[in-house]
Amino acid sequence: MLPIAVSMGEPAGIGPDIALMAWRDRAAHRLPPFYVLGDADLIEARAARLGLGVPVVPALPEEAVESFTFGLPVVEIASGTADRPGEPTSDTAELVIEAIRQGVEHIRSVRARAIVTGPIAKSVLAAAGFAHPGHTEFLGELSRPFRAGPVRPVMMIWSEALAVVPVTIHIPLGDVPGRLTVNLIVETAAVVAHDLATRFAIARPRIAVCGLNPHAGENGLMGSEEADIIAPAIAEMNRLGMVATGPHPADTLFHARARESYDVVLGMYHDQVLVPAKTLAFDEGVNVTLGLPFIRTSPDHGTAFTLAGTGKALPTSLIHAIALAGRLATPRS
Repeated sequence: MLPIAVSMGEPAGIGPDIALMAWRDRAAHRLPPFYVLGDADLIEARAARLGLGVPVVPALPEEAVESFTFGLPVVEIASGTADRPGEPTSDTAELVIEAIRQGVEHIRSVRARAIVTGPIAKSVLAAAGFAHPGHTEFLGELSRPFRAGPVRPVMMIWSEALAVVPVTIHIPLGDVPGRLTVNLIVETAAVVAHDLATRFAIARPRIAVCGLNPHAGENGLMGSEEADIIAPAIAEMNRLGMVATGPHPADTLFHARARESYDVVLGMYHDQVLVPAKTLAFDEGVNVTLGLPFIRTSPDHGTAFTLAGTGKALPTSLIHAIALAGRLATPRS
């Protein structure tokens, strides 16, 4: 069985902390073998700072499964990075980017079976010239060597309680209405339906589609996007064989009884669906990128600079991300 690659993420954040804690708690959660792409010196220094007593073992991906039994395997991207929790600098941007790049390459070269990405600081990477809004878009670019044709990465936040997908992601709220189109909604839904069927083993995923406006537009009194864009998209989704309902008012879609009626919610903008997802399962939520030719998950939280190096960060979301990556990357009979 191949190991799972875990990129360290922002060195000044909690990425090193939670990776160490995940290895410490591996047996309790039956985690599959994983290794961290980063800087072994920094991770070892963070372990000492936190008093964790976790052995850090420099290793190659091929050695990670064996090394995992007695220490946290680290595939070195750099060495000698200073351990300065809570003090981000663009000097470490190349380490962060290269860790992700090499993790994907390890999957392509059959040295790893999935990648779990540690939290990054988008502003720090942008200051160093990183051209992508976040992980999702960068992973789409890294997918090109895997297969010919376009790759359509889609962000899903998943937990046992709720799975959600925003149609638009990291754009200003004022730009959302102008970005929504029938094609965008249908293309996003098609990726979601395909991956829920093939990777999550949900034969016919039920997709609940949010409206954009309060009360889903109230029959046009509060906006026309539902009638002009969202309802036609839902009709096309069903014509293509998907199981879609809506447009639903978002304020009545996330209580316990409503959640029994669907497998995933398709929202029109980021906070419309991520707020309820994080409210219901903040520590357990996992960011899953659908539409890629490989498995990628991530903890559903940021770098938490104020918690880095304090021992107060919780590894729960990373643990769930590693467990889900292992589940999705395991062939089913």
